[in-house]
Amino acid sequence: MSVEKWNPDQDGPLSEKALRQKLGQRGYRVTRYVYPPGTIFPEHTHSIDKIDGVLSGRFRMTLEGQEVVLGAGDCLAVPRGAVHSAEVVGNEPVVSLDAVKE
Repeated sequence: MSVEKWNPDQDGPLSEKALRQKLGQRGYRVTRYVYPPGTIFPEHTHSIDKIDGVLSGRFRMTLEGQEVVLGAGDCLAVPRGAVHSAEVVGNEPVVSLDAVKE
């Protein structure tokens, strides 16, 4: 599992517009979601490739048995068919860009 970190030197300041553009240039369709504290997504799969990008908050992701906590500017690729789960960590909502490629 590899987390892609936002690089301000290369990507500029982190913003919704900039992260949306970066994901869109890779051919992904991007949707913004806000998940309140306590939100849990139990193990599941998708029939599409996707990337979970975090603009703010902390999002614990488990992918194929490996766990990581994503923070602002972090992105995690979730391949189609991969078993994964997610959980908002702490008292701050997670603002997420959900990028899908069909």
